Amino acid sequence: MADYTDEYFTNPDGLKQHYRDYNQAGDNAPVVLCMPGLTRNARDFEAIAEHLSDRCRVICVEQRGRGQSDWDPNPSRYLPVTYVADMMALLAHLGVDKVIAIGTSLGGLMTIMIQAMHPGKLQAAVINDIGPEIDPKGIERIKSYVGKGTPPETWEAAVEAVKTANAGVYPNFTEEDWRWYTENLYEDVDGKPAVMYDPAISQNFNSEESQSSPDLWPYFKTLHSIPMVVLRGGISDILSAETLERMAREHPDLVPVTVPGIGHVPLMREPECKQAIDELVGRFL
Repeated sequence: MADYTDEYFTNPDGLKQHYRDYNQAGDNAPVVLCMPGLTRNARDFEAIAEHLSDRCRVICVEQRGRGQSDWDPNPSRYLPVTYVADMMALLAHLGVDKVIAIGTSLGGLMTIMIQAMHPGKLQAAVINDIGPEIDPKGIERIKSYVGKGTPPETWEAAVEAVKTANAGVYPNFTEEDWRWYTENLYEDVDGKPAVMYDPAISQNFNSEESQSSPDLWPYFKTLHSIPMVVLRGGISDILSAETLERMAREHPDLVPVTVPGIGHVPLMREPECKQAIDELVGRFL
């Protein structure tokens, strides 16, 4: 397992945000910024971070209200434009001018927005199972569980709840896979599972169309100047095959990768994902 340190920075609203810093590749190594999905955290990137850490400095950030980052006392600030500003504060804290972004779901939307709002910050991008157009069916599925329900009392109950919510996403998961996946979503507090996100993040997601289902095709055009990989689960209900085809058709330097038998999202431990990311990163070594 690759070594990392737990680090913190202060965002523009004075909140402390956590990130894992895999920093053993040397001073001249490319910097990879990993940004997770709506309710997710830095643990989601363990596999790809360890895979890349011999060649790249890998930063796995946790957005405000997630993981070990502070919860925002003003939930109205849980918005993508706020998260993008937080990422600019992180880059300033790191003293880094350019990064290769890996963005999963919400993190992918943030990647698109960073390129449009702060051109020149991205050298390349990996977008994981999201695009400029989002399938409404997937949005409704996510809205059905984010910030809802009663916290499980035992780890067994947590595993069952995660299986129920995601059985159609990972139909080939083993019991070991479900336990691993659940342990990435919950933390252990006195032997009981505790969810690792502020339930209040659902407020804006449910009410703000700009967050849950934005039209980002105009923003996507700004990404045409950098190389990209776009990952899609073969049975994703967020990124359709048609949207991925259009992205690949319009972008002059985009590699589409579809992982069969997986929904939203690929886990980036799949061989085809690693190969595509290796080839992209290799262009900057």
